[in-house]
Amino acid sequence: MPNLPTVTFQEALEVIESLPEDQQEDIIDIIHRRLTEQRREFLSRNIQEAKAEYARGDIKKGTVEDLMSEIER
Repeated sequence: MPNLPTVTFQEALEVIESLPEDQQEDIIDIIHRRLTEQRREFLSRNIQEAKAEYARGDIKKGTVEDLMSEIER
């Protein structure tokens, strides 16, 4: 990504507020979709890491009591 000028949060809001209402709504939709996709990618990475740990045998099984005993050590 090219070096973009740094913009403060307030400046960004002022630019967005200067846009027509329909474009402001488009920005909201785009940001919402991007955040959803970022969360989806984060979750997917975590699932893949957990599967890899399980395949390597790095996962311990036990009860809540086992977990609490492990934490208290």
